[in-house]
Amino acid sequence: MLGTMDDREGWIWLDGKLVPWRGARPHVLSHGLHYGSSVFEGERAYDGHVFRLRQHSRRLRRSAELLDFEIPWSEEEIDAATREVVAANNIGDGYIRPVAWRGSEVMGVSAIGNTTHLAIAAWPWPQYFSPEARLKGITLCLADWKRPSPETAPSQSKAAGLYMIATMAKDRAIKAGFDDALMLDWRGDIAEATGANVFLVIGGEIHTPRPDCFLDGITRQAAMELARRRGYAVRERTLALADLDQAQEMFLTGTAAEITPVREAVGRKLVVGAITRAVMEDFALLVRTEPKADSTAALGKAA
Repeated sequence: MLGTMDDREGWIWLDGKLVPWRGARPHVLSHGLHYGSSVFEGERAYDGHVFRLRQHSRRLRRSAELLDFEIPWSEEEIDAATREVVAANNIGDGYIRPVAWRGSEVMGVSAIGNTTHLAIAAWPWPQYFSPEARLKGITLCLADWKRPSPETAPSQSKAAGLYMIATMAKDRAIKAGFDDALMLDWRGDIAEATGANVFLVIGGEIHTPRPDCFLDGITRQAAMELARRRGYAVRERTLALADLDQAQEMFLTGTAAEITPVREAVGRKLVVGAITRAVMEDFALLVRTEPKADSTAALGKAA
């Protein structure tokens, strides 16, 4: 039985070397802890291979740049470190969490003078939603919080601070008896779930919101390409809540969620239909058959 996240056996890659799991600690006065100057990735390993690793490493560095700091390791070095920590922890199927943050040299709103740290952890991890929930579909309520305008937040960065409203929305959903929450954007249109992208199936076509104020997920890109390979029309457009009334199927995509069907969203009933099942099956095959050498051979482009 695994312990708490800070009390486990294993190794974490921290600032250039593997350190014992329990010893991988930042200082309490790290700028990232106090001011949210931290970015991260969520990655999956299947049979010891990290799915789309290069795309994740590239996005991690890009996220930091959008927050005006630079990770002092290249994409190639981050890839190598990730593989090292996966091997050191003997991960077959698991989850990988790279995180970069500003250090503790300077404490204040300005971060000038702080160093940048990078850690990568990996551990065995079950599915984000239970197998039963994924089989019959999950339930979504409507979140109280909305995704902000890109003029008010660096929405294309996987920045830690942008997930606080997602945490609040997810926790409130669970307490209310739902599996997750559907988040609208600042305009009142459908954006995403708390940690996954959204797709609706309407009249045999797949519709998904344009990612103009949230991440264009790596799993989202793979799902769109897989659907098009099947011959399905995939349309990126503005989606209103009223579009749920026209939808027959709905599914979420994300590194953690993978492809997860939805059976109820904001009071609307949906089915786990043929299109959703087809994308789920194709994705399950893709993650175990995509070229193992590196993830630059991916179907889609990096977010």
